[in-house]
Amino acid sequence: MSWTKHSGPEFEAIAERFTILRCQIGSGVHGTNVPGAGDRDEMGICVEPARYVIGLRAFDQYVYRSQPEGVRSGVGDLDLTVYSLRKWMALALVGNPTVLIPLFAPEKEIVAITGLGRELLRDGPEFILWRQAGLRFLGYLRAQRDRMVAHPEGKGTNRPELVDKYGFDVKFAAHMVRLGLQGVELLTTGRITLPMPEPWRSWIVSLRQGGHTKEETLALATDLEARLEALVTTSDLPEHPDHARADEWLVRAYTTVWAEDQGDGSTVSSQA
Repeated sequence: MSWTKHSGPEFEAIAERFTILRCQIGSGVHGTNVPGAGDRDEMGICVEPARYVIGLRAFDQYVYRSQPEGVRSGVGDLDLTVYSLRKWMALALVGNPTVLIPLFAPEKEIVAITGLGRELLRDGPEFILWRQAGLRFLGYLRAQRDRMVAHPEGKGTNRPELVDKYGFDVKFAAHMVRLGLQGVELLTTGRITLPMPEPWRSWIVSLRQGGHTKEETLALATDLEARLEALVTTSDLPEHPDHARADEWLVRAYTTVWAEDQGDGSTVSSQA
């Protein structure tokens, strides 16, 4: 197996020992997977040892893929990313849609969790969520739409078989619609329901199986885009995330874990 800058035994050991939360984040947790198809995507959050914060050797994330780099994941494959708590928090505070998913993961989708992880699930939404997160959902929606319409003949996409079969990349389309629906729900209710509630869950599964046209899907995306644009200024969510509280939470989390680990994580062997 070849290692990348975000993998290798050293980073694997950190992720394995210091993870506070790990859960499924892919189509399985959204309930939009096509039966008998697709891999499994998971995300973890870990509190890296002090030496990787204070010293020269940094830990931002650990990445594991059961397939080699450059090879598409298939049925039964696992794609795992474990972020440092600091990196995860930075991404969450700007409203990264994928990074927010662990905050709403159902209990059955949680692979591993500690007491600190439970605190994050309980308290995190209060100081992380804000209305401008809607702009990130808008950006991701538009990116999926651009990818969907940029390759009408399947050229330049890594899923030409979907374009051949359905006339457009239905996976890009499904992500586009899901992001719009979840962004609207987040800005309206302050949470994301997982798996997605009906009737939209079945609608997206049907879309992935060719049950809706490209034109119908783009029209829905346009409507969701307009709703998100309005909610960015009218949502009841706070105007800004509570950075001060997030900072306090991070400091307490790191100092607590480091004290329990006797300070520097020196038992994690360095491969540098």
